[in-house]
Amino acid sequence: MSAKRVLGRSGIEVSAMGLGCWAIGGPFTMDDKPVGWGEVDDQESIRAIHCGLERGITFIDTADVYGAGHSERVVGEALKGRRNSVVIATKFGLTFDETAKAITGSNASTDYIQQACESSLRRLGIDVIDLYQFHLNDHDMKEAETVRDALESLVDQGKIRFYGWSTDFPERAELFAQGPHCTSVQFQLNVLDAAMDSVKMAEKHNLAGINKGPLAMGLLSGKYTENSSMGSQDVRGNESPSWMEFFKDGKPNPVWLKKLESIREILTSNGRSLAQGALAWIWATSPNTLPIPGFRTVAQVEQNSAAMEFGPLLPEQMKTIDQILNR
Repeated sequence: MSAKRVLGRSGIEVSAMGLGCWAIGGPFTMDDKPVGWGEVDDQESIRAIHCGLERGITFIDTADVYGAGHSERVVGEALKGRRNSVVIATKFGLTFDETAKAITGSNASTDYIQQACESSLRRLGIDVIDLYQFHLNDHDMKEAETVRDALESLVDQGKIRFYGWSTDFPERAELFAQGPHCTSVQFQLNVLDAAMDSVKMAEKHNLAGINKGPLAMGLLSGKYTENSSMGSQDVRGNESPSWMEFFKDGKPNPVWLKKLESIREILTSNGRSLAQGALAWIWATSPNTLPIPGFRTVAQVEQNSAAMEFGPLLPEQMKTIDQILNR
């Protein structure tokens, strides 16, 4: 396959996968519960980003709230002197305390959006954000037009180039799609959780469908069994939020593990690792999809980026997976 994709209506060409930078933000909390992925080594994070760039990855996705500002700072450090070789996406909408490493609420006012954008530019050490994404998944649609207008204003000011909404609700993304500089929607998509309504909506409006959770929060990495348990600082641990469907009570959810076992053989065909097969499924689903697997180590980036060499699954493999999973 061509290891390239077009970032929706922007016409910008990017690598077929990006680097998802939630995990490298390190620990942070919401309502005193962990929403990070545990401790991180910033130097390893920087080496991993460099490894991705060397292997042809040109799309990096982060958010101001990841690690309460820390992920953006690490990305900014890693991209010093390399800014022109990469498309940078970040997000806004959640408020946080950098010192306390805690989410404090949300804000979608026009003044706040301006301020959040300028703060992200500073942390990233850049002059313009390529893709600025609204991070409030279920924000009121009546108020969303004001948010869209604020983003068009940031385009006019030269602070951002394009924007999108990180939402699993297709009708919300559709509202944003009416804006001239909207070019993407970010939603959860993986072989176990095929969000086809969002995929079709992205195709209909020629938006890039940026895929969070492409490896089902790590379940599709293949390294977890029913006996695995997640650490206390991990968003997948026993205090995990209600939306964490792939892990329950700090362990992999047996329902999803069973589904995974039923399709493992297809995903690992042709010498692929399980994670590489999971990414291959996403590429075969639509020309608009753009998975952004998370990482904390160089080894993870090496394995994920090697998936681009294999390309998408074949149509008959896709059909068989649908039959096995009854969809």
